[in-house]
Amino acid sequence: MKSAIITGASGNLGQALVNEFLQNDWQVTGTVIPHDTVKIDIENIFFDTQTVDLMDEEAAREFVENLMAKDGEIDALVCTVGGFAMGNIQNTSTTDIEKQWRLNFATTYNIVRPVFKQMMQQERGRIFLIGSKPGLDMRNGKGMIAYSLSKSLIFRLAELLNEEAKGKNIVTSVVVPSTIDTPQNRQSMPKADFSTWVQPQDIAKVIFYHCTDAAAILREPLIKVYHNA
Repeated sequence: MKSAIITGASGNLGQALVNEFLQNDWQVTGTVIPHDTVKIDIENIFFDTQTVDLMDEEAAREFVENLMAKDGEIDALVCTVGGFAMGNIQNTSTTDIEKQWRLNFATTYNIVRPVFKQMMQQERGRIFLIGSKPGLDMRNGKGMIAYSLSKSLIFRLAELLNEEAKGKNIVTSVVVPSTIDTPQNRQSMPKADFSTWVQPQDIAKVIFYHCTDAAAILREPLIKVYHNA
């Protein structure tokens, strides 16, 4: 049975991913933040949750090492943990940038590093990072400078990982969604046209497809999931 790690498993996208992988007979380990108040309503013998502070490099490393000691190998990692903040250059301090860097880049890098090390030993694996339109093109980041800068590093990280893994069956993809249709986004943007937003379940299906044999020939994909945006 293939296995996946999904970070941020209690989030809307995280739970959609957990369900998608479980429905396709994968074993899934989901990470949740310490003191997470969101309940994951998923009951499956092949699903386990672990509390991990991904801002803590040592905690992330220990989590991966303990999981590998038990399961041996990992086939896929999907990183969904992150955060958002508004702010233009006039009211964005380096402290604000550092906070977004920790939320969006450090939480990704700290889990990717030990997983990538394991995949290099296996010589196979799939890693998925969640990017953003502002991170992809700074012209989309007006008014959200700290967020955009932190997300831009996700794309550079994927490029570096794919370069380092050349010659092995290890691929890092960046998934770039438009606005995701979640209760939280609907509440914060009640006048928006929800029909143009992308469903978490659809993003999960796209990500899982890239773990299948049909997608095995793809390399270094940038996956834009924009729906009608």
